[in-house]
Amino acid sequence: MTLPGLPADDRGASPLTGYTRDHWETAADLLLRAAWRWAGPGGALLDLPGRPSSSGVRSDGLEGYARTFLAAAFRTAGAGGEDPHNWLERYAGGLAAGTRAPGRDDAESWPLIMDHHVRGQPMVESASVALGLRLTRPWLWDRLDADVRDRAEEWLRGALRHVPSPNNWYLFPYTVAGFLESVGRGDAETARVRQRALDLLEGWYRGDGWYADGDGRAFDHYNGWALHLYPVLDAHLAGDTSPTPYGSRLREHLDGYALLFGADGAPVHFGRSLTYRFAASAAVALGAVTGHTPLTPGTSRRLMSGSLRYFLDRGAVGGDGLLNLGWHGPHEATLQSYSGPASPYWASKAFVGLLAPPCHPLWTAAEEPAPSEGPDRVLALPAPGFLVQSTRADGVVRLHNHGSDHVRPHEGESAAEADPLYGRQAYSTRTGPTAAANPADNHLALVVGGVRSTRRRIRPLGAGGGDGWGWAASWHRPVFAAGPPMVPGLRVESVTVVRGRYELRAHRVVGAPPGARVEQTGWATAPDDDALRSGLHPLHGYAGRDEVRAPRGTAFTAFARVPRLTAEAEGTAVFACLATLTGEPGPAALADAVTDVLVRDAVVEVRWAADGAVTRIAFEPFGVAHHGT
Repeated sequence: MTLPGLPADDRGASPLTGYTRDHWETAADLLLRAAWRWAGPGGALLDLPGRPSSSGVRSDGLEGYARTFLAAAFRTAGAGGEDPHNWLERYAGGLAAGTRAPGRDDAESWPLIMDHHVRGQPMVESASVALGLRLTRPWLWDRLDADVRDRAEEWLRGALRHVPSPNNWYLFPYTVAGFLESVGRGDAETARVRQRALDLLEGWYRGDGWYADGDGRAFDHYNGWALHLYPVLDAHLAGDTSPTPYGSRLREHLDGYALLFGADGAPVHFGRSLTYRFAASAAVALGAVTGHTPLTPGTSRRLMSGSLRYFLDRGAVGGDGLLNLGWHGPHEATLQSYSGPASPYWASKAFVGLLAPPCHPLWTAAEEPAPSEGPDRVLALPAPGFLVQSTRADGVVRLHNHGSDHVRPHEGESAAEADPLYGRQAYSTRTGPTAAANPADNHLALVVGGVRSTRRRIRPLGAGGGDGWGWAASWHRPVFAAGPPMVPGLRVESVTVVRGRYELRAHRVVGAPPGARVEQTGWATAPDDDALRSGLHPLHGYAGRDEVRAPRGTAFTAFARVPRLTAEAEGTAVFACLATLTGEPGPAALADAVTDVLVRDAVVEVRWAADGAVTRIAFEPFGVAHHGT
């Protein structure tokens, strides 16, 4: 299954994906054509069918206009203003209609931009409107009547005068202000908003090319499709070549981020707003367009086109030609309360690559393999607390999470707000987390009084490694959804060490009350999927072994099974096991991967069968070492 109407594959120019610039332009046109069938009479609101978001149907209609406008703007600007389908004429008409009487309850008027907690979604959409206008200025903005330009400015300034959500949202008024300044409408207000955003961005930068999405430790795909994209694209559109940290940070980000795409083109299924799908490649495209990238043009195009094709081939577009709410196809657990029918069209950001003209090396160079198609890789990213593991035999990429959560600094920890898209130990390009109401995959739970604990705030202990191996570690306080929210003194210290396809998972549980139990789960896979196997093998401390079922499945399968290890726990105890997720044909048994396991007090030593190397994990004082024979 793919998007009907795309050109035939061109395996000469693109031997790995078959996609060329023509495919990208055609995909944009096809998605736009399907969306515009749902436009109102003046084109101000595109009311796509589907469940409404928490912001309401009028805001959803604006979202349909703004997010598709991004795709049309990249498409037209990249073609030097050539607009064979007259997209810009439609968006000009919609702008005039939507700003005629903002806030009015009629068929066309756009909602006012308010504070983020007052149905604040229009502030998000204002950035897409402003960016679309900036990209297409010679063919749209400059041809508008003066009164339409004035009305548009007044509506956009609502973003400058209201309170954003305390995260990447501060880049939305930044982007609006950048547009206003680019058309000679800047002032002290626009300057203040822009400086505010850049000051916050400095505080959110943590290193390794990664920003936190706000003052906490939320590291996810927003790094690429928001936190890097807006400041770097702003400078590019302004023709600003002066040295800034934003381009170099994007380059550093892509050096590691490029590994987070599987050989099949899939990005790692991790974090919120995953229904934006191939927007995950926006940072790759932007790096190629601006030159702020360590990747060759052929590798960049392979990642971009691989991601686009991955979703188009797997049901992301329904029979009506619209991007649906989900991952492959519709998937409720992937969504958030703010997800509306047009939300998936933030995927339009991936079309930023069209700003590179047809003669650009991004489109003329031969495709080259993605990093995950090369030798086995292990990459430690201490700043976000990630450990990335890819294996050439199956093209699977796994992300071991020891640093990213979805808890703001001022918030308490509540199991009722547990987020499967952040709280699990590991994520991959071939599996998704199980839904909140089902048994949790890749999770170490304490069971106290029959209630399982949740991992909420993650405190990183470090990450590192060497040639062919790596580690990451963290600790957390288990929280419970019923009964006492916390057990005083209870904590779990966790270490993941990877080699090849193997994952050594070690935990020290401190302060477990009498009668407590420990449960360690592995990867969630489909029962009938012989091409992808999940394994879990006890090394120390575990007494029971079974399998649990997740009837609600994951974004990848309608029904999932999860391997599980169990043990009684009281006081302080150490547990260790091997885990694996592999598509390698005929993999060796997990039990044969290690020859010796020695646990003394707070130290775990494992000898690997393949070469006799020894991994040593010490919980107190903390340290991880790996020694060859």
